[in-house]
Amino acid sequence: MSLKATVQKMAFSSSPALYARMLQTENEIVQMFRIPSLKDSPSSIKSVKPRNDHSVRALDERFMRILKIFKWGPDAEKALEVLKLKVDHRLVREVMKIDVEVNVKIQFFKWVSKRKNFEHDATTFMALIRCLEEARLTGEMWKTIQDMVRSSCIITPLELSEIVRLLGKAKMVNKALSIFYQIKERKCKPSINGYNTIIGMLMQEGHHDKVHELYNEMCNEGNCFPDTFTYSALITVFGKLGRDELAFQLFEEMKENGLQPTPKIYTTLIGIYFKSGKIDKAFGLFSDMKKKSCAPTVFTYTELIKGLGKAGRVEEAYGVFLDMKGQGCKPDVVLMNNLINILGEAGRLEDVLKLFDEMSKLQCEPSVVTYNSVIKALFKTKRHASEAAQWFDKLKEKGIGPSSYTYSILIDGFCKSNRVEKALSLLEEMDEKGFPPCPAAYCSLINALGKAKRYEAASELFQELKENCGSSSSRVYAVMIKHLGKCGRLHEAIDLFEEMKKLGCKPDIYAYNALMSGMVRSGMLDEALSLLRTMQEQGCTPDLNSHNIILNGLARTGGPRRAMEMLSRMKFSTIMPDVVSYNTVLSCLSRAGMFEEAAKLMKEMRTNGFEYDLITYSSILEAVGTINEEPTRSAL
Repeated sequence: MSLKATVQKMAFSSSPALYARMLQTENEIVQMFRIPSLKDSPSSIKSVKPRNDHSVRALDERFMRILKIFKWGPDAEKALEVLKLKVDHRLVREVMKIDVEVNVKIQFFKWVSKRKNFEHDATTFMALIRCLEEARLTGEMWKTIQDMVRSSCIITPLELSEIVRLLGKAKMVNKALSIFYQIKERKCKPSINGYNTIIGMLMQEGHHDKVHELYNEMCNEGNCFPDTFTYSALITVFGKLGRDELAFQLFEEMKENGLQPTPKIYTTLIGIYFKSGKIDKAFGLFSDMKKKSCAPTVFTYTELIKGLGKAGRVEEAYGVFLDMKGQGCKPDVVLMNNLINILGEAGRLEDVLKLFDEMSKLQCEPSVVTYNSVIKALFKTKRHASEAAQWFDKLKEKGIGPSSYTYSILIDGFCKSNRVEKALSLLEEMDEKGFPPCPAAYCSLINALGKAKRYEAASELFQELKENCGSSSSRVYAVMIKHLGKCGRLHEAIDLFEEMKKLGCKPDIYAYNALMSGMVRSGMLDEALSLLRTMQEQGCTPDLNSHNIILNGLARTGGPRRAMEMLSRMKFSTIMPDVVSYNTVLSCLSRAGMFEEAAKLMKEMRTNGFEYDLITYSSILEAVGTINEEPTRSAL
């Protein structure tokens, strides 16, 4: 078909000027793209720079215009001939750079590959692969990469690194690994950059075990040695896998190899020490870091503050913050959020509010996490619930969207402040905002309604959560089981316990304790003991509360001797009795009239560091009625 006939069919252009140009004859269009001759005017000749001048490619630009107008087809092919453009690798790379539809580039690439005496090389393949990646045509990109590997073209380590990077970016991890080894088998030895690229990709996708394998493989080859990036990645991986010794071995190895650890490596190792409770060693490494003139970053200080906070060393965490500022290191919002949360957990509300105000001076804009920590601190320090509500309003006024966790904190706080209706309205608001049902928020409300003996309302909320989520969390089940047991609906509690198991929601320590407590309350001590054994068989280790529940059952129905025996077993086990354990047995002894044994037990309590409370004294007073003050003192 002639160019004229083609143009007549393409009468869809909305541009009159372009449409008029498309209606020109074939000769006229060819004339547009002809090479200027010596007969042309001097100005025309000057405008065309030599072919080897890459700043302006006059002939190529004309061809590009044809591609943009007619796409790829016979007319563009004709232009190649008229303009006498050599079809080579350079031309392919140039076409891949121009701003035309990616399908035009694909068609041109395929057409060139069928030409006699032409074979794509790695540079042309990579040019198309980059275009496909930019257009997010991952399927076509993968197919082109496969074609490249199957071809006879030489692939360099640099190109191997880029292929792995692009596949990793497209979340095609397994394909990236497959290609890596296919290219490697073709005697393309990956450079350290190639190994680092694939290690980085594997880390990003959480394939930590594979990173270790790759490192061993790299070392065994003997021609590619790890650099600082490699060591940093591996130390991070070993830290996440809990292989602390290997992480520190690599740290020593890299120093022996003459490589200087980076702030990131020091920070990672400091975090590993904190995780394993080795606080002094963490600070020793921090000192070593400064001695080696490796300046701590904000991430290093964040790790120190987090570690000290988890260890309960709040004042030291705050001291690190002050030291950081003195060293001229500017805190970021993550560090500030961590410190505010630590101070809030410690009940230091004044410091929390002071730090919040300081954030604006530090040009550190508070985030929703910051507000969450402040609101949580307000509830923890028993401030009036209206103050928390005011901070919630401030958050919204600043244009910061509340998170699901924000609502969860508020709902829990209002429930504990006996403002259940306000908590319910927040749950409705949360739903209106489009947040998915939050089991933690429902758990707080169900517990509050249960405490208020509004069992039907609690049951309705529980059913609502199941309908909205398709299931529920173990903790919500535990709360519901606990309140059903308290109100004497033990059969329903047992049914719920069985239901959660059928749904694949494994009962946790709270669910077992809740059901055992209900059984004890209903006088079903043998069933409670059986459940305790089942719990252990299922790999759920009983805690102190579990033992106290059974101890309470023995004290109620098993008699004082059995209760005393269990208390003795607890004293010689890993789970030591607490004040609740002593008070439970003390109450049992008092009811049985065993005052001498009760007095001895009270003395033992004091020896073990437990203070007497109202329950301790009332255990004696209830049984005896009125006790002479002097005999009581002598008995003690």
